[in-house]
Amino acid sequence: MSPRKSVAETAATRERIIDSALTLASTEGLEGLTIGRLAADLAMSKAGVIGHFGSKEALQLAVLGAAVERFTLRVPARAVGARPGTERLTRTYVEWIAYMAEGEGHGGCFLTSVASEFDGRPGPVRDAVLAALGAWTAYVLTELNTAVETGQLPERTDVDQLAFELGGVILAAGQSIKLYRDPQAPTRARRAIARLLIAP
Repeated sequence: MSPRKSVAETAATRERIIDSALTLASTEGLEGLTIGRLAADLAMSKAGVIGHFGSKEALQLAVLGAAVERFTLRVPARAVGARPGTERLTRTYVEWIAYMAEGEGHGGCFLTSVASEFDGRPGPVRDAVLAALGAWTAYVLTELNTAVETGQLPERTDVDQLAFELGGVILAAGQSIKLYRDPQAPTRARRAIARLLIAP
């Protein structure tokens, strides 16, 4: 076996483990990840699974990183062509709501679930969640400030308050979709987003 093929196979195995772990963590939470369960699901040894990461925490961080990447490609990346400001933000939030409603209509959002799971647990995973959510908040604030500067929103708009309220809509939507399995939740969330982002 050539070294190049060995490296490629190692990378492919690592990605397969992360994919399986992300699927499992979506229902069991990051703390619910067990090396034994992953090994059984992947028909691998426990040593074979953990050997790619070194520790459970490193595996959790890799899964979180994969989730952030998928979210980025699924949500804000689909709004890149929209006009900066309220149009881009509206499209982004609509994509996020659609993303939460996937998976038999009650998939929820992995990132918001992990944020709730680790909000009171200090450590590298919580730090990574904070960094991901901080990047999202910066994105939202940039678009809101652009909307104010271009007259899409009133000059007096409190962008921090508006970002807070938009986040509240997403959290409510996620709970209604995943916990209550309310089929009207996506529609209600889209209406709320539109109401917040339309200039009076």
